[in-house]
Amino acid sequence: MTRYLLAGGGTAGHVNPLLAVADRLRRDDPEAEVLVLGTKEGLEARLVPQRGYELATIPKLPFPRRPNAAALRFPGEYRRAIGTVRDLIRDRSIDAVVGFGGYAAAPAYSAARKEGVPLVLHEANARPGLANRLGARYTPWVGVAFEGTPLPHARFVGMPLRVEIEQLDRAAARPAAAAEFGLSADRPTLLVTGGSLGARRINQTIAARAAELTAAGWQVLHIQGGRGEITDPGIAGYRLLEYCDRMDLALAIADLAVARAGAATVSEFAALGVPAVYVPFPIGNGEQRYNAAGVISAGGGMLVDDADFQPPWVDAELLPLLADRERVAGMGRRAASAGVRDGSDRMVALVRSALG
Repeated sequence: MTRYLLAGGGTAGHVNPLLAVADRLRRDDPEAEVLVLGTKEGLEARLVPQRGYELATIPKLPFPRRPNAAALRFPGEYRRAIGTVRDLIRDRSIDAVVGFGGYAAAPAYSAARKEGVPLVLHEANARPGLANRLGARYTPWVGVAFEGTPLPHARFVGMPLRVEIEQLDRAAARPAAAAEFGLSADRPTLLVTGGSLGARRINQTIAARAAELTAAGWQVLHIQGGRGEITDPGIAGYRLLEYCDRMDLALAIADLAVARAGAATVSEFAALGVPAVYVPFPIGNGEQRYNAAGVISAGGGMLVDDADFQPPWVDAELLPLLADRERVAGMGRRAASAGVRDGSDRMVALVRSALG
């Protein structure tokens, strides 16, 4: 029996590829033991047990950014976290540690190194996080979701995708998607999403041009996310949702999307051949712009700064694009050329290579 410790979490960008790899490991070897390491505060605390995996937790230890009391405590707390993971590796006879970044990942990487256990990493973003920049120094087994990710030993494997996305037949699922959202299967659909927390600029701009978008002959499926900032204008062909539990069906009916450029979003759109207008999140280290670079270069999408995505931009750029169905279809084909559907298989193959 092979025993794996999968480490990472915090956000969906870390947890979803972790779960996709866990599912593939368990599918390929039902006797394998998969243990997940995370924190009590991260999204993994809910999603991992829901998927049927055991979750072990360590304290959340943000790397100190300024000299203060937390910075003074950090070295000791970090050493204790490493010790906890080393005990876990020994007690559970772990054969390999597979890390996905996030707060729980860095102590796991150090523990694997000290215990002499094979370490395999996956980096979801085009600009790697701190934990994976550390871990990549310890192992030659580094998988990345985007070409050109600046990590030592990086190998392109793509993004491990949820099975419902990986296996989605968009054409076959389109009638069910139309029924799910109360839309027409025969009318082109613009999918608008800012992720689970929403995106204020995207929401406000699309709402301000809802009438013009539908008048262009398109229907709009607008998932506004958690902030609930806009109200339904009651326009025919415009469907406003707070959340969407069936993103596979939303992607099945999407002919074009307007979205942030999170790693999972870009990877799923490209894998399925959904062209998109990407509006990168303006705060952070700029990774969203880099995430979208490959599909933009391939001609599968457009990039617009958050500050520029306003009603005049919709009038000047988006509405003319919607009027050119052939151009949209071509963008979809080029997006698919930059996408990868078998990221889970590629990542598991990397894990198997590390085990020899």
